Amino acid sequence: MKILAIESSGLVASCAVIEDDVLLGEYTTDFKKTHSETLLPMIDSLCRLISLDKSTIDFVAVSSGPGSFTGLRIGGTTAKGIAMALGIPIVSVPTLMGLSYNLWGSSADIVPLMDARRGEVYTGIYGYRACTKNSSPEKSNDISSDKVKLQDSDSQIDRNMCLIMKKPQCAVPIEDIISEINSNGSPVIFLGDGVPVFSEKIESLCKVPFSFAPASLNRQRASSVGTLALDFLRENGISGRLSAENTYKSISSLDSVALFTADDFRPQYLRMSQAERERKAREQSGSYHKCKKRGLW
Repeated sequence: MKILAIESSGLVASCAVIEDDVLLGEYTTDFKKTHSETLLPMIDSLCRLISLDKSTIDFVAVSSGPGSFTGLRIGGTTAKGIAMALGIPIVSVPTLMGLSYNLWGSSADIVPLMDARRGEVYTGIYGYRACTKNSSPEKSNDISSDKVKLQDSDSQIDRNMCLIMKKPQCAVPIEDIISEINSNGSPVIFLGDGVPVFSEKIESLCKVPFSFAPASLNRQRASSVGTLALDFLRENGISGRLSAENTYKSISSLDSVALFTADDFRPQYLRMSQAERERKAREQSGSYHKCKKRGLW
């Protein structure tokens, strides 16, 4: 089973190809170029480098949000275009879950921070616990709690560690998430592009032992998105390509990995874009209706 994974939720542009449990290749950049300039050339270059026949790709996995509105739209449009062309489904992976997966097996709580501007961060709290092939994960915390069985199967992820969600994805002031971390009392590891922005506040306000992930692990990676997608597919008894008519839209949650047809997939946002906020403000102020009457809107 081959998965093409795409990550474009922030400044990082990343693509990866995973076949079963082997990462065939990954191309990642963190540079101030728009993803519309870099993402498709990166995917093409990676496929040529590993001599990948694109028609053998079985699924496209994509980081679904939260993150940059423009970045998510570019990544989502790219994923939809490839999936439509190949007639394959899309696996939607929450951005912060994918980022947390970089620190697989950590004994500390994992707190991804993405700069959401205006003093806020996109964040959540994740962790790992031991699990076995036949374990019954706690429904309230396990990433599979909202899953839909797509085929009859009792298979579970055959790993000895399971990613659990301790706090759902949210957009909050940095002080709020640090206050919750202090209340939990557990050691934490911070990662993401929000760390350099808020490092001084973290150092001054955080009362529990904490550390910052190293450069090799502290930004989004398509390989993590692809591996989470692979785990999800296996957990639902899927071991090969699904045709469009056999792809069932699973329960969509902002915090759950999910399977979609290319037509059904949409990026998921935690708050309105700046343009939407400005439009709402104009509507509330009455200027929208005045402009509409005058034919200016």
